[in-house]
Formats: sequence, structure tokens, C-alpha cells
Amino acid sequence: MSDPGPWGSRDGRVATPTVQATDTALPASSPGAPPIDKGQSLPWAIGSTLLLGGFLWLMTGSWVVAVAAIFGLFVHEYGHVLAMNRLGMGPAKVYIIPFLGGMARGQRNPESEWHGVLVALAGPAFGLLAVLPAVGIWLATGDDAWMLGAFFIAMINLVNLAPAPPLDGSKALGPVLARIDPMLEKAALIAIGGLAVWWGVSTGRWILAVFLGIAVLGSLRRGDWRPGEKKLTWPEAGRSLALFLITGAACAAVAIGVLMPLAEGAPPERLAGALDIAGRFIGLDR
Repeated sequence: MSDPGPWGSRDGRVATPTVQATDTALPASSPGAPPIDKGQSLPWAIGSTLLLGGFLWLMTGSWVVAVAAIFGLFVHEYGHVLAMNRLGMGPAKVYIIPFLGGMARGQRNPESEWHGVLVALAGPAFGLLAVLPAVGIWLATGDDAWMLGAFFIAMINLVNLAPAPPLDGSKALGPVLARIDPMLEKAALIAIGGLAVWWGVSTGRWILAVFLGIAVLGSLRRGDWRPGEKKLTWPEAGRSLALFLITGAACAAVAIGVLMPLAEGAPPERLAGALDIAGRFIGLDR
């Protein structure tokens, strides 16, 4: 996921100690200048990655899936970094969070909600590229675990598109809802966040449920969610919604597509088998 954006501090900074968006940035040595985010230290980054990888290995029972997921996470976050740097929010940094995932931090807020939407969607869209090496290794080795790893990568990107705070989907779809009415955004995202917490609890994903629950409770206390950012125009809202739907459809198609070779039978049976595997993953009884 990217920096928690609208769920950052009340002073309008992105989710961590960052620099406010200004026309002219003060040098770090200037009196009163905000600190520059130097990123995660190398020892802590390595330790966090090993902890997350070990946790995924424990949860999935496969080191292959764990390695694929970690690689997919880095590619996803790097998509956010590329967009942040391109849109003047950099130099952005990637942080690995043990047992949860990752996060990209910019040095300043996006200049507009449109830029925020592009940053939010850049992670899931770019993150799908991580599927290609996993599929390539499967073709070379015939080890089905790599296709399960590819599925896990696709699901990382798809789940991040859920419009629940602080996931990427909330920052891509939230501004569209706010263009209609700010209270609609807040009510919808809190409701969806509550459903996401319930899903986490009901499927045994307790750490995710607690994390999302804290984010939802925090959003209840917020005032202006994106202070100082230029609101979406109606054309931008339309483009944002279209990009959100296209990205979500692409992630879902890839997730099902990489599972079909693992199923047996003709294409219709393979599709049904892939849907069955995906349904069990997300906790649906079929």
C-alpha cells in the first residue's frame, strides 16, 4: 500500500513525518525546515523483510509463495515510488512493515487529488508486472507453487484496491465519492472498512483485521481528510473511476488467469476450478 494519504496527520502531511507541499522547499539545514525522510535503515529493512517473509512462509506453508509475495510487494511499492517521484512528491521511500506489508512515503503531499489517485493506482497497476517472473519460473520448472505465488501477487494488488482505509482503493475511489459529497466518502469508506474488518476476523486474518480496525477508528476522528489539495473536477472524477475499475478488472483477471493452468478439464472447467481456488482463498464457501 502507499502512504496512508488521507489518513495521515491532521496537519495535512502524508502518512508519516514528511514535508508539506510548497512551491519552494526549504533546505534541510534551514532554521524551521521540516526534516527530510531518509527512509528505513538498512538493518531494519532487512529485518522487517525477513520477518514478513517468515510470517508468509508460516501462513502459506510454502517458501516459494513467500518469496513471490515479497517480490510482488516490492514491485507494488515501487510503482507508488515511481508515481510519487514523477509527480513531484519525491524522493519517495519504501518501508517494509513486519507481519503487514509495505508502504511508500513521499516527501510532500500531492498537489491535487488527481495526482493522489494516480499515485494510489500506480502500485496495483505496476505491481502486476511481478507476476511475469513467477510465471516464467513455472514454465521453466513446472513447479505449481510458482503459479500459486503469481496468484498471491495478483491478490496483493487486488486486495489493496478495496476502498477501505488505509488501502490504495480508498485513496483512488474516495476522492470520486467526495466529489459528489464529502460525507458520502466518509460514510462509504467507513462502512466498507467495517466489512473488511469483519472479513479479516471471519477468515482468521487477525493481524489484518486489527490493522484495518485501527485505521477505521482513526478515520472516524478526522476532520478534513485531504487538506490543501485541489479537488477533483468532474472529468477527473470520471477518469479516476474508469482507471479504478480497469485496474481492478486487470488484477482480478490475472489472479484467475494464473490459476487456470492448475485446474483440470476443458476451459470452462478450468475457469470453475480457478474460481473455486480463489473463493477458498478469500473465505467464500462454494
